[in-house]
This record gives sequence, C-alpha cells and structure tokens, in this order.
Amino acid sequence: MVTDLGTDVVPDPSRLAVTVLGCGGTFAGAGNACSGYLVRGGGTAVLLDCGPGVLSSLQHHLEPTELDAVVISHSHPDHWGDVPVMRNALRYVLGHHGVPLFTTADTLAILDGVFHDGLGDAFAPSVITDGADVTVGALRVRTSRTAHPPETMGIRVDMGDVDLGDGASTRSIAYSADTGPAWSLGRLGDGIDLGICEATWLAADGFDVDDLHMTAEQAGRLARADGVSQLLITHVPPTGSVELAVAEASAAYGAPVDPARIHHTYLA
Repeated sequence: MVTDLGTDVVPDPSRLAVTVLGCGGTFAGAGNACSGYLVRGGGTAVLLDCGPGVLSSLQHHLEPTELDAVVISHSHPDHWGDVPVMRNALRYVLGHHGVPLFTTADTLAILDGVFHDGLGDAFAPSVITDGADVTVGALRVRTSRTAHPPETMGIRVDMGDVDLGDGASTRSIAYSADTGPAWSLGRLGDGIDLGICEATWLAADGFDVDDLHMTAEQAGRLARADGVSQLLITHVPPTGSVELAVAEASAAYGAPVDPARIHHTYLA
C-alpha cells in the first residue's frame, strides 16, 4: 500500500516525498492537469515534467522561485506545455533567473524556438541523455531512455543518509514518463521505494504496443518483476477508467496499487 499523506501537507524534509501536480494522460480532465510531479527531500525541490496546468498546481505547494531544478522527460507537449509560461513568470514577473532545466536535445530545441529570443536566462538549460547522473542539492537524479517514439527519459530521484530504523540509507522514487512495455522501472536500478508508472490503456481493451504506452496490467506486472516496493499508476486519459486501471494493475502487481491523485503527497 502506498503511503499517501493526503493534501495540504508539507512533507518532513528528512523524508523523500512526491506531490502530484497533474496526472492526466494526453490531456487533462476537469480539475486535473497534465504530467507534473514535485519531488522534495533534504530541503531540495525538483519538478519532474511541467505539462499544461502544472504551474498553477505548483503554487498550491511551492513558489516557482523555490524550485532547485526542473526535469522534462521528453518533447510531447503534455509534458512541457507550462515551461514557456513559467519562463515568462520567472523572467518578467518574479525576477528570478538561472533555474536549472534538464531535458532532451529535441525538447530544448522546441522550447528555445517558442520565443523570438529563446529561453533567455530564466532557466540554465542542460541536455540529458540515457544514463545521465546529476546531483541537485540533496537529491541525485538519474535517467534511462524508455520505449517511446521521441527520445524519452525515465527518471529516478534518490535521497541518501536517511535513517528510518530499517537499515536503509537511501530512499528512491522512479518515474516512467511515457513508455511502452519494452522498458520498465527496473532499468533505473534496484531498490525503488516508490514507482510512478504510466498505465494509459487497459489490457482488457486489447492494447499491446511495445513502444508507445503501457496497459495497467503491464505496469503492475513489470513493477512486481522489478521489485518496486510501492506503485502509483498515472497517465490515465480522461476518457479512461481510473478504477478499472487500478483493479487491473493491482491484480498483476499482487498487492494494492494506488492511482496518482492531484495535490496528494506520497512518501518513498
């Protein structure tokens, strides 16, 4: 069972936690946003993806100027659509500059082309590829290329020196971004405490595509095989059924699976 702290919670900085800022697949339904996950631990805050609606959600929990880094998984706009808006907010309204921005080369080229003068100095961009390994404050961020048509990075975030009385010294969160079942969270390494995996389709509907998106059954089965300790499923489109996705994923995972819920905070 996933440790869900609920909403309106400021997590203990000594713990690694993620707050869902949006989890809609392809587009967001009413009251939701597209992909966005705020990972916090050790006094460091990293935003994973920033789809349409995420900037608004972020401000319920943190000011944009408090972010230590933004990581964008790939070039599909449901994962980066609010980055240009954040650029304008930082540059012209908030007077804040140099937020580290990590993303793929294709995504960076698209973002830079949105404006006649490029991204400017609101962000300090860096290109990431398969196997990237960077440190942001108290957090270590690593990537693995997933099975999705554009270059797409699954992302793992670790926080070390955690004493929870169980002998563990680190905690980890792994995020699939978009992927087909030819890739799984285990490509990001062992010991994943909380996996956030897309479950766009239902196996019951006959979907089985290796390089686009996962079914809920595939998300659960692969997470179980990879030894993921807790599993959140996400990226269910507004036209889909979260309830059926949870049931399908839970049966394959062999334990209860939770759906990502906007504004909920989960512990690794």
